[in-house]
Amino acid sequence: MPDWSVYTGNSDSQPHDGIDRLPPPPPWRAFDGEPVLPPPGDTDDEAAVSPDRVHRARTYVATPESVQLVNAALVLRRPLLVTGPPGTGKSSLAYAVARELRLGPVLRWNITSRSALADGLYQYDPLSRLYAARQAARTGAAAPGTGAGRGGAGVRGGDGVEDHLHLGPLGTALLPYERPRVLLVDEIDKSDLDLPNDLLNVLEEGQYEIPELMRAARHSADGTTAEVLADGTDAPVTVTRGRVRCRAFPFVVLTSNGEREFPPAFLRRCVRLKLRRPDREQLTDIVRAHLDTPAGEAEHLINRFLARAADGELATDQLLNALYLTGVAGLDADSRDALAEQLMPYLSATADGDGL
Repeated sequence: MPDWSVYTGNSDSQPHDGIDRLPPPPPWRAFDGEPVLPPPGDTDDEAAVSPDRVHRARTYVATPESVQLVNAALVLRRPLLVTGPPGTGKSSLAYAVARELRLGPVLRWNITSRSALADGLYQYDPLSRLYAARQAARTGAAAPGTGAGRGGAGVRGGDGVEDHLHLGPLGTALLPYERPRVLLVDEIDKSDLDLPNDLLNVLEEGQYEIPELMRAARHSADGTTAEVLADGTDAPVTVTRGRVRCRAFPFVVLTSNGEREFPPAFLRRCVRLKLRRPDREQLTDIVRAHLDTPAGEAEHLINRFLARAADGELATDQLLNALYLTGVAGLDADSRDALAEQLMPYLSATADGDGL
């Protein structure tokens, strides 16, 4: 393993602080955001790192190519674009890296055709602010967020914008954490045509602005900071003059099923990992990592899975479902095979190679 590698990809590896050995960034990818924020939560606790994905993170079976390219993305401070058929572990990779390197909870942004860059950066609700102001006027009290804001650290003399603003997963990932956060941008190929380039600009600069907070800061008499809520936590973070700039560039995993082409400018700024359907050896390792299944039974269903995969697209989790359920039900061979057939329907009508 080269000295520059910090992620090993070993499923039996205990979480470690290898991220502290990460080489310095290239001069053109160095960032200096402030104030520096400590890692979120208790990174010694696996459940705190990925509370809803602990098993997925522990059992992920990494290929040598994926280990090498994850480390390349970490060292170069570049997004990792992961393409491949369904069920090849594209999103699980993000949780595995977060667990092993103790990088805190994964920030996840699920992309749809309606997703826009602003959705990932922050959400601002002007109607709730207007409602709060009207309520305050009726009661004769100060509107929430005016004056000092949360804990006395808000934009003094502002208009309470920070109390109605919440950072999204992308906006949170770009906060000035001393360690990289892990950001999973899932199924980016479902986005509209503009999102990849819009996203590229933010990730290239490692920063963004919040115009609502910038305007409030300009009208502030004696303060330029605001306390806003970040994704995945109830603890507010400080934003100065409405500008957010990262310090440790986040580990960004962009997943794609290969359903569209991306602009060349976007592709050249990403480290690209292409996952293929697991072969027999990889499937055996995956089954062993997830399930305590008798070798003969596992081999039999793996053979059936591979035979069926020659005629249509299947996902690895379909095999795992069949193995688990047939084992729990205690079926005989004929019943097991019949149930396995029902649990492994094709995802597409014909085989399509790597699905890319």
